Amino acid sequence: MNSKMNPVINLENIYVSYGNNYALENINLEVKELDFIGIIGPNGGGKTTLLKTLLGLIKPLSGDISIMNFPVNQGRKYIGYVPQIFQFDRRFPILVEDIVKMGRLSKKRLFQRYNQQDQKIVRHCLKQVGISHLRSRSIGELSGGERQRVYIARALASQPRILLLDEPTANVDTKIQNNIYELLKELNEYMTILIISHDLSAVSSYVKTIACLNRRLHYHQDKQITPQMIEDTYNCPIDLIAHGLPHRILPEHNCNHHQVTPELKI
Repeated sequence: MNSKMNPVINLENIYVSYGNNYALENINLEVKELDFIGIIGPNGGGKTTLLKTLLGLIKPLSGDISIMNFPVNQGRKYIGYVPQIFQFDRRFPILVEDIVKMGRLSKKRLFQRYNQQDQKIVRHCLKQVGISHLRSRSIGELSGGERQRVYIARALASQPRILLLDEPTANVDTKIQNNIYELLKELNEYMTILIISHDLSAVSSYVKTIACLNRRLHYHQDKQITPQMIEDTYNCPIDLIAHGLPHRILPEHNCNHHQVTPELKI
């Protein structure tokens, strides 16, 4: 990562709570322009909450956030967001092109119609993600990987400087997963990306830096993941297996107080 790049996101001492429990605790993070950060951590560790806080959907108890040197309510216009995929009624009659057009709504005044410029941007975004041929298809007819590209195109239609993605490769096979990461790698040539993922082996092949989050954030603007970072994040030692050269396997351990994935492949 180029340390001379300008920061596009800055969080200082962010606390977020649900009731009496902290979801995020003392989060400090500086995201550089054109970074590609993979965020890993256990379920319930605050990953989605972090993205929603950046979007202004959740207001922190305390702390400061700036996006492109603006407060959240102004800076979020520079962000495109791809949420987790949820089940939906496949019979719902909405076309791919119409979903991507929704990404233009943030640029429109209330009741303002789409214009030729909007149509041009939508066509460009469909082409960017390789689904121009699907523009007139119903979303319910598409595969999981195709639908994910539609949602990425919708986010791109807002012409963001920053792209946030929440588990974009969940429930798709390895080939489609790799295709999506290759697309994100291309987008990262001119766009800052933060991505949540549980698949460390896949995400570590593409991102520039990795952050570990479990209420508290462990991030050193590096791709290196240390055993201490993993233990602090998952509250338990975990075997790390590194495939490739060199091949590393850390010592075995016993862990009785938490049920966690025993191996994270890198």
